[in-house]
Amino acid sequence: MESRNSDEAITREGFRGHTSEASYSGVVSFLRRTYSRKLEHVDLAVAGVPFDCATSNRPGTRFGPRAIREASVLQGYDAPYGWDVDPLTELNIADFGDFGFDYARISEFPRQLTDFIADIIKTDTTVLVLGGDHYITYPILRAHAESFGPLALLQFDAHSDTWPDSNPERIDHGTMFYHAVHRGLVKPELSVQVGIRTSNSDTLGVNILDARWVHRNGPERTARRIREIVGNHPVYLTFDIDALDPAFAPGTGTPVWGGLTSAQASVILRDIAGINLVGMDVVEVSPQYDVSGATAVAGAHVATDLICLWATGKKMNGENG
Repeated sequence: MESRNSDEAITREGFRGHTSEASYSGVVSFLRRTYSRKLEHVDLAVAGVPFDCATSNRPGTRFGPRAIREASVLQGYDAPYGWDVDPLTELNIADFGDFGFDYARISEFPRQLTDFIADIIKTDTTVLVLGGDHYITYPILRAHAESFGPLALLQFDAHSDTWPDSNPERIDHGTMFYHAVHRGLVKPELSVQVGIRTSNSDTLGVNILDARWVHRNGPERTARRIREIVGNHPVYLTFDIDALDPAFAPGTGTPVWGGLTSAQASVILRDIAGINLVGMDVVEVSPQYDVSGATAVAGAHVATDLICLWATGKKMNGENG
């Protein structure tokens, strides 16, 4: 006898609709979206990249995608709060599963991840990536730059990740944006780093709205300034969960005090609606350092708001299906 409202991630017909499945049971997918590797008619694919071999402090972000998916099931019942779009009913969103790689052949990982993301982009599908340590953004950026040209990078982070590095082949979650600028993947004058609160004397020309600037000026002005800088240029948005203060997201590898509040982050993401968002990720969730699960919950909320931000842009351009 077939059970009702069970395992919707693999039993739902199509890609749209809110969930009615109990949050504590069933196959877990992001927002209870349908698992699918077939992207025909799919608008956005959610993909996990469980990689943490580039971390400089505490490891564990390989468990981030799974934890974010599990936390997200609480948000699948209704339209996302505070937005004029409901991507769960208006667009086809699939959970693409995780990127598979050989953990013992790390030198092959960057190109393999670039190819993985590029193959999705070629199907005219937008990608939301759940990480993973922050290094993964670099090969993902490369795939997007190959398709869209040099990008505006919008980075929420405690760290600039632009520390000098003479070896472009190093796999390090603190130097990848140094290489992204020097290899022309991003336009520094159109890029913004939000929430920074660690020292790095060379900004490489990237605009920085550090944590104190955000606290002093507020999230609404922060959002206006971001929009002024990026304009209508194609934007890649990366959200390192350590952009949030450890009070709101303790489960991360390199926590730094004085960060953004979850309320500030939510207002900023809503108020930058209309930017030309072409790709996005949420990274550095390490659930084992947070017994409450609050960090994964924060990551799931950020990821959901990124989908809404992207969907709003499609709606404003008359592209929603």
